[in-house]
Amino acid sequence: MQYTAEIMLRLILAALLGGIVGFEREHTNRPAGFRTHILVCVGSALVMVTSEFIFAKYGKVANIDPARLGAQVISGIGFLGAGTIIRDGFNVKGLTTAASLWAVSCVGIAVGIGFYEGAVAATFMIFLTLITLKKAEKFFTRKNKYKMLIIETENLVGQVGNITCIFDKNGLEMKNIQLYKDKENTLLIKVLVKMPDIGIGLQTLNELQTLQGIKKVYEE
Repeated sequence: MQYTAEIMLRLILAALLGGIVGFEREHTNRPAGFRTHILVCVGSALVMVTSEFIFAKYGKVANIDPARLGAQVISGIGFLGAGTIIRDGFNVKGLTTAASLWAVSCVGIAVGIGFYEGAVAATFMIFLTLITLKKAEKFFTRKNKYKMLIIETENLVGQVGNITCIFDKNGLEMKNIQLYKDKENTLLIKVLVKMPDIGIGLQTLNELQTLQGIKKVYEE
């Protein structure tokens, strides 16, 4: 009876700790939110409780490694994390959510084996990282963000050079240019541009749109 109560305590605590991290992800509309993190954490805890049970029951008659199932959780959680990663043009989203799922699975393993102090401390650190370091991350990465601009233009001689001159004149760094023949005499130009904090700027857009042959300018 006492052992059953201990198991229930571990699973409930795993649900609570996983829910704390999941709440933050749900609040920011991420692919894996409240329920997903709870399920991962409780499942991981159950795996370790099961490992402990198997070791206690069969450890004397067979060579059993109680950490083996937990190791499979840590490596196997990758398939779920991969499902939260989305590629948006040249940008990748969902890496933080994938990392939080992996971390929550580790929290569940710690709770499942009875390492409560480590599980609670790790949950606090994970939650604090997701909440407080988001602004710091934006501050350090905002100067290195690239956007894909798509320019629809008539297929005129020297048009790519004219567009390049406008970007250079306005101090916008281009990383890559791709050309596609869309329709008859229509050219699609995809330009990967390093954006400043204020964005591409109205002056650059106006100069592009007033260029001879330009039909449309928009972000991918």
